[in-house]
Amino acid sequence: MEKIGIKRIYEPYDSKDGFRVLVDRLWPRGVKREDARIDLWLKEIAPSTALRTWFGHDPAKWKEFGQRYRKELGENDAVEKLVDLLREKDTITLLYGAKDEQHNQAVVLADFVMEYGS
Repeated sequence: MEKIGIKRIYEPYDSKDGFRVLVDRLWPRGVKREDARIDLWLKEIAPSTALRTWFGHDPAKWKEFGQRYRKELGENDAVEKLVDLLREKDTITLLYGAKDEQHNQAVVLADFVMEYGS
């Protein structure tokens, strides 16, 4: 595995992004599909609706969110798909729509996948 990046989908496309994977369950507001420049929408790897709703992007719930989401990822077949992509591609960028750049599922997912794949 080479490199995994994390980026808000609202940030401009960059050729250094490599293979772009949207990891949100819902399509991001205000983003046209033709402008998104994503290579794969892997919505099944996103947190469950119940977990996403419970978390509500509240930083006070971040630690527990990470634990709960990692538990979901441990039972999610889409993780293997992402790990396989990481083996095939030089660079993968996980795209997310949340405003908080430190407390979002892509941060947890990137760490989980790097541990899982090593």
